[in-house]
Amino acid sequence: MNVSKVYFTNLRTTPSSNLPTKMERLVKRAGIETIAFRNHYVAIKIHFGEPGNLAFIRPNYAARLTTLLRSLGARPFLTDSNTLYSGGRSNAVDHLQTAMENGFNPISAKCNVIIADGVKGTDYREVPIHGTYCRAPKIGTAIVDADIVVSMNHFKGHEQSGFGGALKNLGMGSASVGGKLELHSSSQPVVDREACTGCSICERYCAHDAIHVSGDKKAVIDYDKCIGCGQCVALCQYEGSVMGEGDTSERLNCKIAEYAKAVLSGKPGFHLNFIMNVSPNCDCWNHNDAAIVPDLGILASFDPVALDQACADMVIKAPVLRGSKLDEQYPHEHLEGKDKFRLIHPDTHWQAGLEHAEKIGLGTRNYELITV
Repeated sequence: MNVSKVYFTNLRTTPSSNLPTKMERLVKRAGIETIAFRNHYVAIKIHFGEPGNLAFIRPNYAARLTTLLRSLGARPFLTDSNTLYSGGRSNAVDHLQTAMENGFNPISAKCNVIIADGVKGTDYREVPIHGTYCRAPKIGTAIVDADIVVSMNHFKGHEQSGFGGALKNLGMGSASVGGKLELHSSSQPVVDREACTGCSICERYCAHDAIHVSGDKKAVIDYDKCIGCGQCVALCQYEGSVMGEGDTSERLNCKIAEYAKAVLSGKPGFHLNFIMNVSPNCDCWNHNDAAIVPDLGILASFDPVALDQACADMVIKAPVLRGSKLDEQYPHEHLEGKDKFRLIHPDTHWQAGLEHAEKIGLGTRNYELITV
């Protein structure tokens, strides 16, 4: 049985060992220095944070990592691809502005930022993998052109995939706008008319003018315009917009795994997950709800599958924070050992993505956790 090593450090500090120092010690112990970085372009795949959302990884960590990589002779750059939905990261002009305002710039993050799929999200390469779901994923050109990929991933809940970690950041986050459309192409939602209150939030935020509240105060979806991005599902506070029966979270997670395989195809990869500010939903929203579990630590591995599995296991074992969405939904219940991602998003199936990733050779779910 193959077992991957996953390295972990908690968030306790001393005057001589602050968090960036602990992160650097972690990645060195995990073996990042064994990669031949000299004169190679290194794409550091990270989420720059949607304006208004403060749960993203602090740029201080990126600054320490890029400093280390430069000392090893690398040419690192921070990168992410444009979003399918409307917002502060749907084109490179706004995306760069968002990144700079959130501290990802040459001064604070000590690294230049390159938007991987260009100004309008059309700059991509097809990477043939002949997958079960995706024949040739459309990956942002800057990421394909990189010699090495290092991912820095905020581990949190996600309304369609269950959680977002290394595979989600690599697969969905590296996809061009057209690639994201392929990932979401079978994800068309439906409206539960009994649950819908006609609040119109889905209508206001739909980037494709595909959903409107009718005269009877119920939302109606125009499927000729709907691309299945899931924005209405995530925004609805009344479960009025839900995933349709023709689509599954399982299929989406399997597609994400195949896109992640394309990103890492033919090049070294190294990955860090930050279990901090574990918000119930994705960082793509313009807000972040209260964390559902305490901050647990930072984990690193060459294996993104083992890394995500280890993080999921740690969150499952963790206690729930008072005042969080989970605490509100399940008052007076002890949720240690319960799958918190399925409790928050019961229609998701995150295990399917890890199972498929293992099947296609991206890594293994079996891991040895080593504390640093």
